[in-house]
Amino acid sequence: MNIHEHQAKQILKEFGIKVPNGVFALSVEDLINKAKKLNTNKYVLKAQIHAGGRGKAGGIKILNNIDELKKASKELFGRKLVTPQTGPEGKEVKRLYVEESLSIEKEFYLSCLVDRASSKIAFISSDQGGMDIEEVAKNNPEKIITTKLDISKEISDSECAKIIKIFNLKNNLNLEATDLIKSIYKMFLSTDASLVEINPLILTSDQKIVCLDAKINFDDNSLYRQPEILELRDLSEENPTEVEASKHDLAYIKLDGSIGCMVNGAGLAMATMDIIKLYGKEPANFLDVGGGASKEKVSSALKIILSDKNVKGILINIFGGIMRCDVLAQGVVDAAQEIKINVPLVVRLAGTNFLEGKKILDGSGLKLISAENLDDAARKIVEAIG
Repeated sequence: MNIHEHQAKQILKEFGIKVPNGVFALSVEDLINKAKKLNTNKYVLKAQIHAGGRGKAGGIKILNNIDELKKASKELFGRKLVTPQTGPEGKEVKRLYVEESLSIEKEFYLSCLVDRASSKIAFISSDQGGMDIEEVAKNNPEKIITTKLDISKEISDSECAKIIKIFNLKNNLNLEATDLIKSIYKMFLSTDASLVEINPLILTSDQKIVCLDAKINFDDNSLYRQPEILELRDLSEENPTEVEASKHDLAYIKLDGSIGCMVNGAGLAMATMDIIKLYGKEPANFLDVGGGASKEKVSSALKIILSDKNVKGILINIFGGIMRCDVLAQGVVDAAQEIKINVPLVVRLAGTNFLEGKKILDGSGLKLISAENLDDAARKIVEAIG
């Protein structure tokens, strides 16, 4: 789950981490009233959307007085920002954040994330702050340090020293930087975060280390035990279809292709998407109905796939284990009774209750194409949509 920058900074503050003083609002009038209470001569106005690259898209502005802030806020509020992470459709700016302007002496990059390959927590640090870390990794890989840590309750001073070494700070600032790393680590574990990214982390002209920008993502599977974090979810920033899928406990991600996929198991879903691409087409979604899906859940999944106007055909690929093929088949039939399936439908069933499932589908009157295996299924759906 993603949250907005102003929410991320509030969490950092709660763990004793320095951030600029700022206020957010859902209207221009409210923002200006709140901004007048900030003790600053310059303002930094930031659009709040769930996407990076806001600055290059005109979503971040430095303003010299309250009148400039008011004018810029009116221009930015309600505007659609298009960044590399939003896609061409962009995202509408529905909330604004303004904070005090700080004098910057140096910029750094710092992030903390789960490294799934090693089952460790990784800190990434660089003295090239304010830039895309991917570009730094490509052009100046020696400017990045990755420090992987075994998960424990605390992080040692020596581990902190490895992380901040590349910052090349003066001795009196190393202690402050060490405290920052320890606080981020504590926050990361306490909130079940999956990513904390500070870009840039800055050293101000008065020698203070401050998180000038902040991005925090959280593990969706942990939200049941993080009710305060869950309250920060902004559904208006998420894909409506993905939100609807989450209500039915479906793992769904919308993609840009033309073949809708319904599969049980993430690995099988990835393989299904890959073989569709192998045959020259693109998947319209990732959809894992899970191992123990009910017929109601299967029916909801099919409706969600069909709600995508880009879908020209559907491939259902089920390997029955806990998920029984007859339950899947009945769910498809139930959905077809409520909504018209007017695109080609290829079904590949194998495993538990395969024969029962095939019997239900054969007797349903649905116009579907049976497949013997995954390769056969992919070939048939690609041929069916032309």
